[in-house]
Amino acid sequence: MNADASTKRPGGRSARVRSAVHDAAVALVGERGADHVTLPAVAERAGVNSSTLYRRWGTLAALLADVARDRGDASAPPLVGDLRADLENQAVWTLAELSRPGGIAFFRAEVAPDIDERHDGLRECLHRVSERFRPVLDTARERGGTPPPPSLEQVLDRIVAPLYFRVVFSIPDTDEAYVRALVAGLVGEPPPAS
Repeated sequence: MNADASTKRPGGRSARVRSAVHDAAVALVGERGADHVTLPAVAERAGVNSSTLYRRWGTLAALLADVARDRGDASAPPLVGDLRADLENQAVWTLAELSRPGGIAFFRAEVAPDIDERHDGLRECLHRVSERFRPVLDTARERGGTPPPPSLEQVLDRIVAPLYFRVVFSIPDTDEAYVRALVAGLVGEPPPAS
């Protein structure tokens, strides 16, 4: 039987189960912390049999890595067309994503070695983060101006890396003011007055 494309359900049961499991994992990690979450607890919250989770993901770490990859950048802020503002907006959003409950747990799971041989978590994470900032720089280059915008490598080294480092190690005062100072240091402008 061949169903007409207009009558097919998008995603179907598998997509609904995956979505429910991801939502349950995010909620439980936020409530309890990743160290206190188990696959059976996620399965119970999602309303599915735990064997489904073991069959599909195998381990909690693999599930968390899948959630991190899936979360992507769907809610990243849109570009406004100003290099400094766009860098700040993307960096502040990155900080918020890392700082929210479970943010670091998902990041650690995504980049952990040997979680899933089908994925190179470190490279995928770097690519995902790079793609968040690349349009900012491409747009700035298209507009021209002096001085030219920084390279992607400079953005990663001088904005992204310090943010990840400071959040992973819970260094105090890693906030929006810190983000704005990083961006100002890179683009050569003084940070706005507080």
